[in-house]
Amino acid sequence: MQDDRKQIQQELVAIEKAMRTLEITYEQYFAGVEKREPLLNRENLTRQIRQFANRRIMQTDLRFKYQNMATRFHSVSGYWDRILRLMDEGKYHRPTGVKAGTKPIPAPGNRVAPSAQENQVDTVYRDLLAARQACNLSSQAPEKQQVAAMLEQQRAKIREKFGDRAVDFQVETRDGKPRIVVKARK
Repeated sequence: MQDDRKQIQQELVAIEKAMRTLEITYEQYFAGVEKREPLLNRENLTRQIRQFANRRIMQTDLRFKYQNMATRFHSVSGYWDRILRLMDEGKYHRPTGVKAGTKPIPAPGNRVAPSAQENQVDTVYRDLLAARQACNLSSQAPEKQQVAAMLEQQRAKIREKFGDRAVDFQVETRDGKPRIVVKARK
């Protein structure tokens, strides 16, 4: 019983070490350091984890450790598959100037984070209402959702025309009417 426990523990440590090595190798592959995907190592590790799944582990701590490792492996495998799919589609750009050990980032569809976009919509909407009030416009102001939809539509048009370029939206008053204008960031 004790020998079985030691053997299982050693095998789990070996799997854990192989998984860490494979994660590092994949990160190097995604960064362009490694030229080939480590498929053979991944297949071997997958086989080891599957063989372990069929074993009956009586010790709760070892069973818990195995389940955590298996879950982690399936999670990072999904991440690797997603990055590989993006690479195949040409939508993945290797990070430049990124510290070692950080995860690569898929090519962004928009440079402004969603929370920053919401803040930008709030700011533009407030500025628009203030400008309408300053111009003494009595007509009904557009709703916040309409402004957000218009800004997103403009972002899409800018992406189509100029690529992934960061922009700011500002409210300006021309001829007594407030307008939302787009300014490219430098």
